[in-house]
Order: sequence, then structure tokens, then C-alpha cells
Amino acid sequence: MKDLAAAYTRWRRTAVGHITEQVERDLMFALAGPLARRRVLDVGTGDGAYAIEAALRGARVVGADVDAAALDGARRRARDRGVSIDVMPASFEALPLASGSFDVVLAVTVLCFVDDPRAAFREAARVLAPGGRLVVGDLARWSTWAATRRVRGWLGNPTWRRARFWSRRELAAHVESAGLRVVDVRGAAHFPKSSVLARAIQPIDAVLGRLHAPGAAFIAVAADKPELGRSAP
Repeated sequence: MKDLAAAYTRWRRTAVGHITEQVERDLMFALAGPLARRRVLDVGTGDGAYAIEAALRGARVVGADVDAAALDGARRRARDRGVSIDVMPASFEALPLASGSFDVVLAVTVLCFVDDPRAAFREAARVLAPGGRLVVGDLARWSTWAATRRVRGWLGNPTWRRARFWSRRELAAHVESAGLRVVDVRGAAHFPKSSVLARAIQPIDAVLGRLHAPGAAFIAVAADKPELGRSAP
């Protein structure tokens, strides 16, 4: 959505936003694994934060987004950080990319605004090379954050009126329907929208995620594309 990248950039500058971004980013890259010399697609790249981080870890990165202005900003930020990323206008549901062209696909807080999630997962699976990994992180359904956002949507906020929130089971089911094999599901941001509580819980947030503790504001699924000659179980 237009202006969404700018909103996330402003959010990261707040104390609770910075902590939330950190625990979510740590989870996503832990699930993605080593990225040096890997071909990475960051779908819905927005301001390029994840694309830039992947490039800093040695990946060859393409960032895709429907917002051309956001892509220009992502390219500038990458240059300022001393890395190079390719950017392209594209929606998650229709990626103008060759099949099997990426080792890792990242999708962070983009499915919540996608009109056709099944098409998006099919496209992610298509552009992955055999043995490649999809890591999807999005807004969790069962959290105080989601409850607040739903209320804001009911009151007319255009962003949250459109947004969809996800359960672990739903994300995993979509992954499997695209022919991928789920290898891990974890949560992050097990705190309400409070900088004090965020600072207190941050040191144990990753542990809570591995234990599938309730209340996570963010959930992430890692899934692998079967090697040639094999099918997902």
C-alpha cells in the first residue's frame, strides 16, 4: 500500500518499534539461515530494511514492491549502507521472475495486505530453486496488537480495515498447499505495545518463540522446496 513503507520507517524510530523490529528481524534471519552468496528475493521490500540486511550478510538481493517510491528509497538506503540491491516493481501474486531463480524468498508483513494469499504462496514456491527456502513473517491473530488494530480498522483506519491477521495453522496450511515443506514455525514480540515491557521481555523473546508461547504479535514460518525427484511429505 502507498505510504506504508514510510509508516514502518517512522515506527522503527520509536522505542517499542525499534525493539519489535529487532526481535522480528532476528527471527526471520535465524530461520533463513546463512545467506552468503545466496540469491535472495525480498517480497514487499518497502523501505528495504530486510533486503539491505540480507545484502550485508553477503546475499545477492532483489527487492520487489508495488510502491515505486518505496523502491527508490530502498535503493538509496542500500547505497548509504555500502551495499547494492536490485529493485523491481511487482506484486506478490504475480512476480515477473523466472521459475527457480532464488535460493531464499523473504516476505515480511506483506501477506496481511495481499488480496490472494494462495496465489502469493504459489508464486513464492515457483520462483524458489529446488532445495530453496521460503520464510514468511506476518501479523499474528491472537495478540493484544491484533486486537487493537482490529478496533482501529472498525473505526475506519484504512490500513487496518484491510489487514488480515494470521494463525500459525493458517500460514502452515498455505505453505503446504503450495507444495513446500514446513520446517519451523515460531513467534516473536511477546509483549504489548509498551517500551517498558518490550525491554523487559526482549532478552527471552526468542525462547518464548521456540516454546510457541501465546501472545506473539508476529509469527514466522520457514518452509523448504523439495529437491528435484522428491515431493513434500
